[in-house]
Amino acid sequence: MAESPEARKLVYLVTGGCGFLGEHVVRMLLQREPQLLELRVFDLHLGPWLEELKTGPVQVTAIQGDVTQAHEVAAAVAGAHVVVHTAGLVDVFGRASPETIYEVNVQGTKNVIEACVQTGTRFLVYTSSMEVVGPNIKGHPFYRGNEDTPYEAVHSHPYPRSKAQAEQLVLDANGREVRGGLPLVTCALRPTGIYGEGHQIMRDFYHQGLRLGGRLFRAIPASVEHGRVYVGNVAWMHVLAARELEQRAALMGGQVYFCYDDSPYKSYEDFNMEFLGPCGLRLVESRLLVPYWLLVLLAALNALLQWLLRPLFLYAPLLNPYTLAVASTTFTVSTDKAQRHFGYVPLFSWEDSRTRTIRWVQAVEGSAR
Repeated sequence: MAESPEARKLVYLVTGGCGFLGEHVVRMLLQREPQLLELRVFDLHLGPWLEELKTGPVQVTAIQGDVTQAHEVAAAVAGAHVVVHTAGLVDVFGRASPETIYEVNVQGTKNVIEACVQTGTRFLVYTSSMEVVGPNIKGHPFYRGNEDTPYEAVHSHPYPRSKAQAEQLVLDANGREVRGGLPLVTCALRPTGIYGEGHQIMRDFYHQGLRLGGRLFRAIPASVEHGRVYVGNVAWMHVLAARELEQRAALMGGQVYFCYDDSPYKSYEDFNMEFLGPCGLRLVESRLLVPYWLLVLLAALNALLQWLLRPLFLYAPLLNPYTLAVASTTFTVSTDKAQRHFGYVPLFSWEDSRTRTIRWVQAVEGSAR
């Protein structure tokens, strides 16, 4: 039976709606939120794919704007019932300055919170990151941890430091009075390593393998495990959290949730080969080819070169001291908090997630030729 137009009554705003995760959140909302009347997609760079979404029953409004500009954020938020704040600068390679990362991730989040307060928007779901917790630079493992597991979060890199600051701003804002006198209700979702269609780092590794004659070299022991989560399930968790935030405000308000599914725990390299292997790449196993001390030296050299060359041009290799520390430290999550608090169950199985990602990499392969 067709749904009556009266049932559609909600206005959602997705900041960063044309990013990797943001696009999946936008598409998931259109598919899975029956009460959606208008979906506002706010981003610095609008994707051409938005045009194809404007023919459905939901009004899709594309807004080109910058989260660092408070007046642009306030204009986009005004009249929205829910804000899903995915906009952020994800940079662990040194492509952006620490000042720019802070401006986007911290000041941008301040602008979103203040816009909610000023305009009366009561519900805010924030995309945080596992890197708010770790892995820390001391190499302490986080093995099957949950939201309450004690862990020494030590941040020296601008990106995780900015995400930790922004997350705390969102949690502290829970309960603030918004225009009209009602409380703001916030929560933060922490994805572990996201993979899936559109994942730029997966694309980078694939092209790197092609340049090396179809080979990637094992650099990290297979015993170092990482939690990974499919982008479709992360998007689904955002949609569910946003939907339930009003009815479960006392339970969910001010809470953090790790994003999880049934993707297997593996090293970064072994996990990536689940997708890159069927696309023709092979992992060279010999540990003697890249001993760990050499990786430490190369990472330090890359950091030095990046600093020396910055006045001339951007040098941003995949390997630096921070990415080496993250890749070399076990960080896995085991929790059911999202299921207990708002009924989250992964929408995509591991088999489906893997198949979808392989198909995307194969499409990238076709375009690379």
